[in-house]
Amino acid sequence: MQQVREFCDPEACRWVFKATLYKKPGAQGFVGFGDADPSNVSTLVHGAEMRIAETRAVNRALRKAYGIGLCSVEELGSLSANSDLSRNHDTSRKCPSNGSNNGQPRLRDRLCVLIRQHNLDPAQVKAYAADFCGTPTLREANRELVESFVSHLATSAQENRDALICKLNSYVQSVEVKS
Repeated sequence: MQQVREFCDPEACRWVFKATLYKKPGAQGFVGFGDADPSNVSTLVHGAEMRIAETRAVNRALRKAYGIGLCSVEELGSLSANSDLSRNHDTSRKCPSNGSNNGQPRLRDRLCVLIRQHNLDPAQVKAYAADFCGTPTLREANRELVESFVSHLATSAQENRDALICKLNSYVQSVEVKS
C-alpha cells in the first residue's frame, strides 16, 4: 500500500492510494488505485476519507487479481437529496452507469450477485436461464427474457431456495454431457 502523494491534499481531505496484491511470492502484482474526498463519499463517513481511499485501492486490486467483474456496491452509486446538495458537479454531464442506461447495475452483474448471494452453481443457472428463455444458449435470449429470468431467479431464491436448488440440480446431467 502506497500513498500517491502528488494527488493527495490533506487539508481538502483528498487521498489517493495504490495497492499492489501478489497472489504468490514472486508472482506478477495486481495494482488498484483508490481515491476519496468529501465529494465522493457519503456524508456519514466524512472525516474517514483516508481509510476509504485505502479500502477502495485494496478492493480494486483484489477484484483484478481474482477476475471479479463486478464493482463494489459503493461504486455503483446512488444519489440522495443530501449528496446532491453537498456536491458541486455539473449535472448536465453524462455519468457512466455500468453498462445500463437507467443507472441500475447491468443484468449480468445482477445475475452474478444473485449467484454469489444464494451460493448457486453458475453453470446450472446458465443452463436453467437458457431453458427458461427457450433458447439454445443464454446469449441468444433477448433482454426482456433475461430480465424476466433474473427477476424469477431472485424471487425463487428468496421464497424457496431448496426448491430452486432441486430445479437447478435437474440441469446437472445436461451441463455435464455438453462439457
